[in-house]
Amino acid sequence: MKIEENKIILKGTAASAGEVEGIVRIVKDSTSSTTDFKQGNILVTKITNPSMIMIMTKASAIVTDIGGLTSHPAIVSRELGIPCVVGTENATKVLKNGMKIKVDGKRGIIYKV
Repeated sequence: MKIEENKIILKGTAASAGEVEGIVRIVKDSTSSTTDFKQGNILVTKITNPSMIMIMTKASAIVTDIGGLTSHPAIVSRELGIPCVVGTENATKVLKNGMKIKVDGKRGIIYKV
């Protein structure tokens, strides 16, 4: 299925290029259980911080409610070479754990798959 055929559910700031499909895992803070976060999950959170690095290295993409091009998730995702969309405003409310999405880090768009 081409990316244009999927339904757009969120838009934000394109912070790190790339496209990936995966399963949403919402992480509220760094004290959340890292065992629940599986390799390849898409990290969805309000904002990341340095204490979340272990989770971020497992993520296939990062989506945040807040942030800009120089925010922590944007910089780390570029270092890791994974797609990232920041500043969606409500990703943690719109997306649900287990949902399959596609993250387009070049356009800043999240699609429901």
